[in-house]
Amino acid sequence: MINTQDFSKRLQKVIDYYDETASSFAEKIGVQRSSISHILSGRNKPSLDFVLKVLSSFPEVELYWLMNGKGKFPSEHSHIDSSPKTDSQPIPDSNTLYTEKSSSKSIERIIIFYKDGSFQNFENS
Repeated sequence: MINTQDFSKRLQKVIDYYDETASSFAEKIGVQRSSISHILSGRNKPSLDFVLKVLSSFPEVELYWLMNGKGKFPSEHSHIDSSPKTDSQPIPDSNTLYTEKSSSKSIERIIIFYKDGSFQNFENS
């Protein structure tokens, strides 16, 4: 179970680290300003969608650190990998992944979670 008070302290740390206001942070992750306010005050718990938006907008934030305080912020691996960060990477053509195609289904998104709390998001474009 997530400790809402501790989560809100870590969220405030992220907001402060990037020198954002609650309003500008909300705009960057694509949520209402009131959502940030309610989470910071402890009134609401963060949804999975909210957490994923924070992680995809700010790659230096590690999932395990944000959720339970374990790990580091900013993440150490974000400084080791100097390649440009993007929200998502294209999924390889499905013909290269499968020998048999299904005409009724297609992959929308794949998320790979690593043990260090980082993740990669691949979106089909």
